[in-house]
Amino acid sequence: MMSTLDRYLGRIILQYTLITTLVLLCLYTFVNFLDQMVSIGQGGFHLKEAVVYVVLLIPGTLYELFPMATLLGAITGLSVLAGSSELTAMRSSGASMLQITGAALKVGGVFVVLCLLVGEFVAPHTQSIAQRGRAEALQEDIRQHTRAGLWMRDANTYTTIREILPDLTLTDIKSFEFDNDGFLQIITEAKRGRFVGDSWILAEARITTLDDNVERSVERLGRATWNTAVTPDILSTFLIKPDQLSFGQLRRYIDHLRENRQNSNRFALALWNKIMLPLAIAAMVALAVPFVFTNLRSGNLGRNLFLGIMLGIAFYVANRGFGYAVLANGIPPVLGASIPVLALLLLVIALMRRI
Repeated sequence: MMSTLDRYLGRIILQYTLITTLVLLCLYTFVNFLDQMVSIGQGGFHLKEAVVYVVLLIPGTLYELFPMATLLGAITGLSVLAGSSELTAMRSSGASMLQITGAALKVGGVFVVLCLLVGEFVAPHTQSIAQRGRAEALQEDIRQHTRAGLWMRDANTYTTIREILPDLTLTDIKSFEFDNDGFLQIITEAKRGRFVGDSWILAEARITTLDDNVERSVERLGRATWNTAVTPDILSTFLIKPDQLSFGQLRRYIDHLRENRQNSNRFALALWNKIMLPLAIAAMVALAVPFVFTNLRSGNLGRNLFLGIMLGIAFYVANRGFGYAVLANGIPPVLGASIPVLALLLLVIALMRRI
């Protein structure tokens, strides 16, 4: 049951959080667009493709901005109330710090749910479409004609790949080689393919040779070399960052890497960061309450916003930096994701006790 205090505080914090989110999103989108200016004119990548690419990045950018936006929105809303002495009036009328924090956290809960929905169901798909579209525009011999995979052309050979895994393992490969007259000569199929040394090695391969479109021979090989001009560098442009993958994708990729005895810590860290993100957002919202009350007398919105931005940047840098340190030193990824958030929660508790 929401009280009048919950509704009033919630409306103010929600209003300013939406405003700060929009401002940050516009700023980051503009920066993303500037980053693409150097690529305009290469291959088929023109202004239209750059705009589409940047627009498709918006859900992923929004997902990354949620913690900062909620912190700044809560600080702005509470600072406005402090400037008009409304927070003082609330305390004088009997509202406790716990009640005010609870009202702020209810709004934070809305953004936690929105963050989970965007991060799991929207951002991974739009990010994938954006990366594929950009790669296709820059590499005109690569096209994704279906949702199931991508098509590549190398001279008279056309190849379809169902999926490119994070370690550049290719799955469900089918290659069709034609002669100069357009007749199909060889069909190569394989369950998997990996780049070893300076060539692609196909596993569980099936090579069918044809003559005048009539099947002449079928050869099954445990391993086969695939001769193609397509390099891992070209295919890597289709991959998206681990922290922009969905929970399900991360679990599947981690299982794949572990089955092949490869290091999965980078993806495990991204998975644990996803798990800890709702708690980080809640901590950011809760941090705004003691932060504003500590500076209640000044009610200086500009000062509070500046300090809030510094806090948000400090948390972002500490979180990323600690994550990289974890990967470099072999520390369990769960610690790399949880320690910065737990440190933030301890800071909130310490500030609350001082009020």
